[in-house]
Formats: sequence, structure tokens, C-alpha cells
Amino acid sequence: MKCPYCKKGDSRVIDSRAAEEGTTIRRRRECMGCGKRFTTYEVVEKVPLMVVKSDGRREVFSRDKILRGVIRSCEKRDLSMESIVALVNDIERDIRNTMDREVPSQEIGRFVMERLKNFDDVAYIRFASVYRKFADVSSFLEELKELESSKKTERKA
Repeated sequence: MKCPYCKKGDSRVIDSRAAEEGTTIRRRRECMGCGKRFTTYEVVEKVPLMVVKSDGRREVFSRDKILRGVIRSCEKRDLSMESIVALVNDIERDIRNTMDREVPSQEIGRFVMERLKNFDDVAYIRFASVYRKFADVSSFLEELKELESSKKTERKA
């Protein structure tokens, strides 16, 4: 690792610890040339994940798109940003762990809806109204009835 101060390539690790929930390793280093200390971060390289859109186009997976959609669905709800980010982290992890390198956008939408259903009812309905493109009030009511019946089934179990 090159020293950012003197550019020598010889340094030693003084301290290592996990950072960002264990997804990154933070290393404190000391340059053997000038003696100055600096910090480096190691991150596991992720294989790019491609999203296949409904019209066949492909684009690089964007966690931020999911985050923006979930935030929009959760607007004016009493939900912490921390819980929303944790939800999106779970969704991204599930997508990366269970899918191939190319994921249909419809599958991503289903993952989000599945998680929102157990996260917040109003956010779920808001997201579903955009994702499922409700044509009229009757399709909206059908989704509400389905949500209500699944909640009743969960309460009985």
C-alpha cells in the first residue's frame, strides 16, 4: 500500500477492525519510510448486477432507486430513516444472494412488495399502487382486501 504522504510502497498494519456492519475492514497503517499514519478500507468487490427492464433493456442495479421508491412510499409515516435503510439493505442482500447476475425488474418489485407488506401497510399499498399500476378503484380495493386477509391469517397463526 503506497503512503499518501511520501508515496513509498512499504507500510505496516497497526490495527484492523470491522466497519459498516462487517462489510468493510478498516486498517490503520504506518508508513515505514516517513513514519506517518493513514487509514485504508477494504471492501469485498461485488459482481455487477444487471436489471432486465420490461422492454428488454439492461441497466446496472441501483440500490438508490429502491431506497428512493421506499422513501417515497413511506412519506409522512412515523418510520425512522434507520429502519428504512435497514429494510433496503435486507432487500438488496436478498436480491444479491438469490438471483443470477441478471434480475428482471419485476422480481425486484416483488421483493420490495414482500418486505413492505410486513414493514408498513400504508407504504405497501402506496408502493403497490405504482408497481401494479392500478387501473381503477376496484383493483385498489382488491389489493386492500388481499392485504387484510393475509394480516388476519398471520394473526391466527
